[in-house]
Amino acid sequence: MNYEEHVLAGIITYPLAIAVASLLKNFGFPIELSTIAMVLGYALYVLGSDLPDMDHPNALIHRGTKPLVSVAVGSIVYLRSVDMVNIGTEWENITLAWVLGAIAGVISWYGFTAIMPKHRGIIHSLLFAFVYGLLAFALGNFGIGLPSGESVFLGFAAFSGYTLHLILDRDVSLV
Repeated sequence: MNYEEHVLAGIITYPLAIAVASLLKNFGFPIELSTIAMVLGYALYVLGSDLPDMDHPNALIHRGTKPLVSVAVGSIVYLRSVDMVNIGTEWENITLAWVLGAIAGVISWYGFTAIMPKHRGIIHSLLFAFVYGLLAFALGNFGIGLPSGESVFLGFAAFSGYTLHLILDRDVSLV
């Protein structure tokens, strides 16, 4: 399948992920399906539906993921450092916190390329679906401060979208 088919499959199958998450919640799984969690989960699910192709340098998802990772890392560094920076006035503190965020963003830009393995390697695995889910949970819980139940849903949505890609490729491996 190509980029468009993977993404459209993610867009159309998201209600199935919501149904599964709702069932899991009914069985006691700590998932909260708030509006914000479901909207963010949709984005993570659809992104995940093509994300395994990020290991191909010519893939649109590779070229799109690289700046998203950089912006996310830079933003998280800003959010975590803005209250710790105290060099003077408010505008100076905010500016320095964004400088730290921008430096972290540039480092992650080059780090993204440096750590990318060969195409259809370990990135095309359930291990990385799990890693993507953990990153989504961490983004929700520690990055933007969502409650843990909402963050668990973000992790579930991310993992499910990523796994959808592997199923559509008929290439599901553990590692």
